[in-house]
Amino acid sequence: MSTLRRISDVFCQWPSRPVGLVEIIGGSYISIKPEVTYKRLISGLLQKNFAVHSWSYIPNFDHQLQSNHAWKQFRQSRKILEKRVGCIPKSIRLGHSLGCKLHLLAPDAGRNCNGLVAISFNNFKADKSIPFLRKMSQKLDFQSEFSPSPAETLNLVREHYEQINNLLIKFKNDNLDQNDLLLKSLNARPSDNSKIMQLDGNHLTPVSIGLREKILKSNLQSYLKYKKIELIVDQITHWKI
Repeated sequence: MSTLRRISDVFCQWPSRPVGLVEIIGGSYISIKPEVTYKRLISGLLQKNFAVHSWSYIPNFDHQLQSNHAWKQFRQSRKILEKRVGCIPKSIRLGHSLGCKLHLLAPDAGRNCNGLVAISFNNFKADKSIPFLRKMSQKLDFQSEFSPSPAETLNLVREHYEQINNLLIKFKNDNLDQNDLLLKSLNARPSDNSKIMQLDGNHLTPVSIGLREKILKSNLQSYLKYKKIELIVDQITHWKI
């Protein structure tokens, strides 16, 4: 059994003797309650005896500021966990969609983790990510973009991101995935050890909505989705870093 507690904006789920820690930042708007929207993924990690810290947030335009907040709160949560169970290995950072970008922008440049798992990395411009923004900006004559912008983000990865161990996961039916662009930026750095793999699924394959899953428990489609999530968990927990 694992305990669930909230520390600042981090939902913490701890086995009694964790073998490691996974820090999750999910995608836009589905991470207000990550303990629910990523329930199946988190449960799989807990079954492998990993502690899981998942950050709750509502996205805004300042991605760097949000990344800083997440990093500080993850650090605080880890200290509290270690007071309870003793020292544990460096964390694995796991991002889904926008969550990948927020992990990549962490103030420590990835130094204080064992590696990053980037699932369906997404780095679109604001007017593509927020459909009505383009119409509003044209009508009201203003310009708005995420900070850092998509181009600035990839440049920061090339110039400042230091973690060499990165596992990029893309899905066959995901037209929002930009992991190929991310891999080019990662590979441009010396001594890079980043890898990319493709699995069956789509952009929302890692996501699970608790109540809907219970209703569809016997449904074949739900069963196949569960198996895909289990495969993701296996890739994370058996990753040779």
